[in-house]
Amino acid sequence: MSSRMIRIVLADDHTIVRNALKMLLNHQPDIEVVGTAADSQEAYEVVSRLKPDIVMLDISMPPGESGVIAAGRIHSDFPEVKIIMLTMHADKEYLLYTVQNGVSGYLLKNVPEEELIEAVHTVYAGSDYISKEMVPHLVDGFVNRHEEGKSGYLTLRERELEVLTLIARGYGNKEIGEKLFISVKTVESYRAKIMNKLGLRTRAELVDYALKKKLLQ
Repeated sequence: MSSRMIRIVLADDHTIVRNALKMLLNHQPDIEVVGTAADSQEAYEVVSRLKPDIVMLDISMPPGESGVIAAGRIHSDFPEVKIIMLTMHADKEYLLYTVQNGVSGYLLKNVPEEELIEAVHTVYAGSDYISKEMVPHLVDGFVNRHEEGKSGYLTLRERELEVLTLIARGYGNKEIGEKLFISVKTVESYRAKIMNKLGLRTRAELVDYALKKKLLQ
């Protein structure tokens, strides 16, 4: 067990969940919750200010960007901060995407308390931790990645996920460009790449896809 406190930031849009996790983690002798957040943007800001050892992110935190996108931003800007996704979604594509993009842990919210604490210690020590019931999905996903990973969700980059989400929410190219500080031409390029990768032709299909992947929650 660590000789120093493991500093954690918690991000979940449900106050009850945040408070319960905070109580559980702070009850451990070597873990301290140093900050909390109710959405992805706040999570990024708290992490940038506190530089914790670990940030625990919920995947679905309405009304802002998805926790998947926030994880990508945090990993890119603060690579020393370990990321644990804490979610209700036993989704193989979410799991594979997050693991391939810098996430160290993927936990379902129904895990026993002991497994949550074990995951924190494992990730802090420098190893990855996946919920036991998700491990078969991880193995199956990487065994079949040549068949399943050539197109679709797993091929989308962080910025493409951002653009996809904004398009599905009804923003126009100019508005998206202003939000992401990129040109309209660049937005159009991203849109074309997204449509091609996902095999979509219309905005309606894109919105339907985003809903299925819970990007609009």
